[in-house]
Amino acid sequence: MMFFYRAAARLILALALFAPAASPPANAAGYPDRSVRIVVPFGPGGIADTTARIVAEKLGDKLGQRFYVENQPGAGGIAAARTVISSPPDGYTLALLSNGTAISVSLFKKLPFDPLKDFAPVSSLGFFDFIFATGSGSEFKTLGDFIVAAKAKPGALNVGTINIGSTQNLSAELFKTLAGIDFTIIPFRGTPEVMVSQLQGDIALMIDGYSSIKGNLADGKLRALASSGLVRSESTPELATVRESGVTGYDVVSWNALFAPAGTPPEIVNALNAALQAILADAEVKKRLLELGIEAKASTPQEISARLQSDIDKWQKVIEKAGIQKQ
Repeated sequence: MMFFYRAAARLILALALFAPAASPPANAAGYPDRSVRIVVPFGPGGIADTTARIVAEKLGDKLGQRFYVENQPGAGGIAAARTVISSPPDGYTLALLSNGTAISVSLFKKLPFDPLKDFAPVSSLGFFDFIFATGSGSEFKTLGDFIVAAKAKPGALNVGTINIGSTQNLSAELFKTLAGIDFTIIPFRGTPEVMVSQLQGDIALMIDGYSSIKGNLADGKLRALASSGLVRSESTPELATVRESGVTGYDVVSWNALFAPAGTPPEIVNALNAALQAILADAEVKKRLLELGIEAKASTPQEISARLQSDIDKWQKVIEKAGIQKQ
């Protein structure tokens, strides 16, 4: 009997020595082993789309599988969000979220998703300011000139932005509040309409992204007066900020970031984050994005999650102060 137990013990030990090592969870092993889609809640050609495509190309090079962009534009990013959160949390469907996502939380009566609970943060991709610009023939040489004129004639000056509830539109609302001035905000369907109105002199000032107006700035058709961030942008280092122009506390920086569906394995999130840390530190990528006015910057998952929460709180106050009707 003792011989039997000793023989059994030796057999168990032998099996343990020759058994393969325990493999990682199937949904995290070898990731990625097929194509990965990045769902973008905006149409082709904009800052978010261009950023996503540059990053997708580099992720494919880095991780050995194709990463591709799927555009699903729609109010509040609802369609895109539904696509991602209804997909398996396996890292093969990712979402681009933005400052616009934070705004949507307070802009809609009932948003059918919770960006803080339904998504797993991965990393920021880039940050960008907005430019306060006027026509080349305008009397305003600085943003301070505009503020003085607005104080002299309350409500008489027009400021153009894209649609109500956009970051550009809310940037104008925040400017009005913090500068203590009154002007009329004119919302347009898109940047081309804002641009035409500015070039025709129908509005005194416009607020939009650098990439959208840099051609007209370079041609001398527009004059940049200020940038919206806390510090001067790397893309326009010579341009004073709104804060430097006399508006205490003004700080508007928009961002794009990569998120996955909630429940995505930490191993996959970490693999994506590590790849993005390397990609967004690459000199070529930084240069390509900076030409669009975007400062490439990766973050930890915790950092971009905290930024999302902070911006939800920030824009809720602006929306309530402006009395913007919920959609």
